[in-house]
Amino acid sequence: MIAALVLAAGGSRRLGRPKQLEPWGSTTLLGHVIDLVESCPVDETWVVVGSDLDRVVNEIGSRPVGIIQNPDWETGLASSLRVGLDALTQLSKADGALVFLGDQPAVRADVVTALIEKHRRSSAMAIVPKYRYSRGNPVLIDRALWPRLMSLEGDEGAQRLLQAHSEWVEEVWFDSLPPRDIDTQADVEELRPRRT
Repeated sequence: MIAALVLAAGGSRRLGRPKQLEPWGSTTLLGHVIDLVESCPVDETWVVVGSDLDRVVNEIGSRPVGIIQNPDWETGLASSLRVGLDALTQLSKADGALVFLGDQPAVRADVVTALIEKHRRSSAMAIVPKYRYSRGNPVLIDRALWPRLMSLEGDEGAQRLLQAHSEWVEEVWFDSLPPRDIDTQADVEELRPRRT
């Protein structure tokens, strides 16, 4: 069983307004990411929220997802990963967490499917996509590794820890470029879907 964990608690400092609520096609950026995740072969979806809590939760609305509040969202990405995995440990029977970033709207469903299939066949504790020259997201973390990741601090996700422990990791290679983050107004203008 695979749980999707969408990290969407950040304060959007570089954009200057809540990127979770940025208009994106017929919804918002976070709504788009949740819809994308829901279209993938995951068993349940959880969203970690923090900044602009009430507005973001209101935007999530009636989507069939679990909501996890991160009261320490200002301390960085690691706090959202910690809070999310702690909640899954207590509330989910999933044997793996597929970690998505709430500001990456272009993750491909075939990448997600390939990561899940590799997890089923592999004994590795982390399944990581490698896009051409670099690792990227989403990352599939086996439940056995969750306690180690819950000790992370600061504004980094799991990448540095996984690089330091290559014995935990199996890569799945893709010929495409990694999905880009939405961090600035230029990113919004370049990557937002065009209205037709």
